[in-house]
Amino acid sequence: MASPGSAVLRPGDWVGFDGEDHQVVGLAGVSVRLRSATGAESVVLVSYLLASPSFAVLDGAGMPGLEPFGLLDGLPEDVLGPARKWQRHVVEVETGLAPDAAAGATPRAGYDPATTTVRQREKAKAAELGVGVRTVARMRARYARQGLWGLVDQRATRTWAVTGRVDARVVAAAREVIAAETDISTGTRSRLIRRVIAHVEAAHGPDVVPLPGRTTFFKLIDTLAVGRHTFGSAVTRRQTANRPGGMFTPSFAARPGEQVQIDSTPIDVLVLLDDGLPVRADLTVAVDVATRTIGAAVLRPVGTKAVDAALLLARMLVPEPMRPGWAAALRMSASRLPHARLLDIDARMQAAAARPVIVPDTIVIDHGKVFVSDTFTRACERLGISVQPCRPGTPTDKAIVESTLGSINTLFCQHVAGYTGPNVTRRGADPAAVWTVAELQDLLDEWLIVGWAHRPHDSLRDPEFPARAISPNDRYAALVAAAGYLPLTLSGQDYLELLPVAWRQINAYGIRIDYRTYDSPELGPWRGQHSGNTAKRGLWEVHHDPYDLSRVFVRTPEGWVSAPWTHLPMVSAPFADFTWRHARRLAAQAGRDDSNETEVARVLDELLTRAQAGPVERAVDRATARVAARTRVGAAAHRPPRDDPPTEPPTEPERAGEPAADAAAGAAVIPLGVFDPDTERWP
Repeated sequence: MASPGSAVLRPGDWVGFDGEDHQVVGLAGVSVRLRSATGAESVVLVSYLLASPSFAVLDGAGMPGLEPFGLLDGLPEDVLGPARKWQRHVVEVETGLAPDAAAGATPRAGYDPATTTVRQREKAKAAELGVGVRTVARMRARYARQGLWGLVDQRATRTWAVTGRVDARVVAAAREVIAAETDISTGTRSRLIRRVIAHVEAAHGPDVVPLPGRTTFFKLIDTLAVGRHTFGSAVTRRQTANRPGGMFTPSFAARPGEQVQIDSTPIDVLVLLDDGLPVRADLTVAVDVATRTIGAAVLRPVGTKAVDAALLLARMLVPEPMRPGWAAALRMSASRLPHARLLDIDARMQAAAARPVIVPDTIVIDHGKVFVSDTFTRACERLGISVQPCRPGTPTDKAIVESTLGSINTLFCQHVAGYTGPNVTRRGADPAAVWTVAELQDLLDEWLIVGWAHRPHDSLRDPEFPARAISPNDRYAALVAAAGYLPLTLSGQDYLELLPVAWRQINAYGIRIDYRTYDSPELGPWRGQHSGNTAKRGLWEVHHDPYDLSRVFVRTPEGWVSAPWTHLPMVSAPFADFTWRHARRLAAQAGRDDSNETEVARVLDELLTRAQAGPVERAVDRATARVAARTRVGAAAHRPPRDDPPTEPPTEPERAGEPAADAAAGAAVIPLGVFDPDTERWP
């Protein structure tokens, strides 16, 4: 038989297993032979026996209980001190000597195990301490089972309900009312207490449930509201309540482009429109999960369109051109990116900045109308990209891009003139807008290369040196070598495929879209003809640019055909779809026919002419000026200038030797083709 407290199982021990009592009759390796009380024998694996829920050693053998060291460390000295004194007494009863007895010491009189029994030593200890013999025996038994923890006064370790002695019905009502505060405006504790009392009286009647005093009520509310931000920020409260109940699973990707997260939000910087009006701008960002590379970031005046999100994909798939005034250190050739390898594939890499080209496999989006639009999903389908929507109201499904937007705010936006802060409570007295959308976009593009791509990221770690954070560009270079990643960039021909599509009939007078007529001599063979697409009832596929309605593009069996607006000579400047809609509203307000193309064209020209004349005058309403300014910003920011690329990019020493004015004037933006519709839209 195994002795009490032994951690060894021996033949002859009785154990409980599979609902019966068994005696261990043999041990062989990892197997145990058992004989039941009825005489039936069986052989089981030790691991299976010990893992059985019904396994128990019936005669006191088995692993002794360990002391809860963490609980002991949390006890105050006035509780732990008496327990240690009892430990000395119990050990002296057991062994005859105290735990701290010196070497060679002999037992005191009455405690020598050679001349006294345990019962006699218990009586001697009881007489010494002035307690009963049963108390000493009980302490011995508790020490044998639990060690020092068994000698602790358990009254000092007793836990109480966090709600104290408050009636359970009041506690339940308080929990319901606190939960109902999630989606309403933040109030005070007094308001919440009043609502709790009303809830209790409505459920149980007046004066039926005893209510706690005012101080106790406040303590109860504070206790139940811990971690809910009930009396703090309403935004934080909703975000906390929306947090998933399960464990967090981090997003993981093993190669560039395996998963890209995309989102759009207003940026916390005021920008200037052409007429001097300060407005907020929308920032749309695409972040690669594997490398934390911001593949593209696009600024637009508030009102991001689906075509902006589609063109964001195009920016990810083409190299970022060097801009005038950028330092040579920003070139891809000066970075740790695999420039030489990529240059052999695409000569445009020669003048590219140090931003990697990433082709997404999967894009994670929310349910914003920009990303669930037909234009964006069709662009992803065209590019072979899988779209994975988040669960509704669950921003944690794309936590990386959400965190990146916050990082852009703290690392970039707050250092820019015109910073407004995340909310009105953190806003200055009069933040002044300084930068235009185009200027701020240029600053952002440069910062993404200087301040983000080369900055060590805490979530990117070297497996060999986990304490060392690496930059997105370093991570990209490492994964390209490990995953065999070879990005194939887009050509300018793909630009048209990313534009929104409308299905129209080619009539004798041309194509009609939103009371505008488009026509071209090249449409002659297809007028009045069936397109061959039975699913669209024979209509023709017409692509249009929402920021430039001066022409549309028709897909024909012989290729793309460009059809200009027939009233284009009447309009003095480019215009967008929202400009056209505003012109129709102005025509209707003036009593003109807003469905008459010529009348609307006259109003549109007057609108743009007045807005171009200078600062906003009182005769021109601010809505008209804002629309005109947005039109110019959208047209200017929609694509880079159409400068012809030089045969060989100028070297840094050559530019350094030129005067500053000449260098600035002679610097050329090298277009990459994808945004140049006039030269590369058709074969």
